[in-house]
Formats: sequence, C-alpha cells, structure tokens
Amino acid sequence: MVEFFSAFLIAIALSMDTFSLSLGLGTSNISKKDCFKLSLIVGVMHYVMPSLGLIVGNSLVTFFALNSNKLLGGILLFLAINLMLNFRKEEDEKIDLSYLGMFLFAFGVSIDAFSTGLGLDAITNSKVFTMLIFSLTSFSFTLLGLLIGKFAKEMVGNKASVFGVLLLICLGLYHLFI
Repeated sequence: MVEFFSAFLIAIALSMDTFSLSLGLGTSNISKKDCFKLSLIVGVMHYVMPSLGLIVGNSLVTFFALNSNKLLGGILLFLAINLMLNFRKEEDEKIDLSYLGMFLFAFGVSIDAFSTGLGLDAITNSKVFTMLIFSLTSFSFTLLGLLIGKFAKEMVGNKASVFGVLLLICLGLYHLFI
C-alpha cells in the first residue's frame, strides 16, 4: 500500500506540468475528439518514457537533465506561436492538432518521466504497475486540463485564449532559462 501511495504521489508530480500546459492548450478551440487523443498519447508516453529510462540506465542522466528543460521550453514556445497564429482564424474554427504536434507535446511533458524511470528501481519493485499509475494519472490530468481550458474559453471568450498563450510563453521561457 505504501508503494502504491508513493507511486501515485510521483505520478501527480509528473502530471502537474501536463495539467498546466493542457489548461493553456484547452483554450485554443481544440475539439473534444482531439482532447481525448492528446490525453491518450500523453498517457502512453508516460508509460513509454519511464520504460526507456529503465532500459537506458543511469549513464545518460546528466545528458538529459541538461537538455530536457530546453527542449520542453522550445516545444512550449512553438505551441504558443501556433496558438497566436490561430487567433486570426474564425472563432468557431477548431484547431486540428496533427499527430506529430500531439506527439511533440506528449514527448515534451513526459521527459521528466524518463528521468524518473532511471531511478524506478529505487522506488518500487512493481515497475509495470507503477508505470500504469503514471500513465493513467497523466491521461486524467491532461484531459482535465484540456476540458477546464475549454470551459474557461466558453466562459470568458478570447481572454482565455490570450491567457493560454501567455501561460505557454511563460512556461516555455521558464524551461528555456532554468
């Protein structure tokens, strides 16, 4: 039971960046179908990345720890620019994220799960179960963030989109310069 609780707390920590970024992305008129697809891809990546971390081992920790924030920052700024460009489109038009865009988003928010996978041996003996917890939690947080972002967009209109873009820019710059 303690192992489950520890894994769940780690899963929440891994999913918080996903949640905050999903809030911003949710304000961009993303369709409900794309909300689900993106959440599913993020969930899968939060299973795959710790698995890769287990396989690769501790030798690459330093390399990825130095570059993961910069990569995530670049992806977030790319998404923010994409959202800004979509402001000129009609209000009712839905943003259709490509699978590549969804994958890049999922990859960017799951890099921290890779580094967690490197130390997963020290956390638990039940690695598959723990990675399933990571996956389900990140799926849920992503979907919740996207849906709350959509709700905020419906409640306050374009101001929510501006907030979403600003949030993505701030988080992107933060990750680039930390």
